[in-house]
Amino acid sequence: MKKLLICLIALSFQTLAVEGITPDFKIIQKPILFDQQRKELTLEYMQEHYGIIQDEPTINPTMVTVHWTVIPTFEKTINAFNTATLPAARSKISTAGALNVSSQFVIDRDGTIYQLMPETTMARHVIGLNYTAIGIENIADGNSLPMTDAQLEANTKLIKYLAKKYPIDYVFGHSEYQRFKGTPLWKEKDDNYLTEKDDPDAAFMQKLRSRLTHLNLKPLPN
Repeated sequence: MKKLLICLIALSFQTLAVEGITPDFKIIQKPILFDQQRKELTLEYMQEHYGIIQDEPTINPTMVTVHWTVIPTFEKTINAFNTATLPAARSKISTAGALNVSSQFVIDRDGTIYQLMPETTMARHVIGLNYTAIGIENIADGNSLPMTDAQLEANTKLIKYLAKKYPIDYVFGHSEYQRFKGTPLWKEKDDNYLTEKDDPDAAFMQKLRSRLTHLNLKPLPN
């Protein structure tokens, strides 16, 4: 009996069923490493890139950034995000800080939603906007691994859930992030720190936003 109770408690922690979305909507908890080193690197990143000085690496979410991983599996994605510091393969962005990239959520190809970090803890996933953006990574690459219908459905449900908790004004693809440059929301202090992105494809983002019209999202800056 005791063993059964322990198993039930473990299962309840691993799978979070969310009231008010749909009965089949759930978020599976798969936390990545967030040790003292990662905390310190995150606080350092916030100060150097955004001029934000805090004791804790927390954010006030007002937007959601949708990505694809280019990494072909969820397991390999977890491995890539799990270390506190950038791997040697990410040398192009290492000059902007040693903090490893990550996101709060990852959606697998079958639509399974995994939460890697608390929604209000900063993840490095989008230049200039990490201080206010929740990141959703999708296991896809736009070529041999196009975005799936299951991922479209899962992104829709997840963003609706997030919009119930936070004042989400914008939903945009990683490829669209530079449209915020020059607006008050853009806080990147290094004008030379920019990358060109193509994720996700425009057709996917159009379909996704068409499913979110009831949220009264703000249009993206021109």
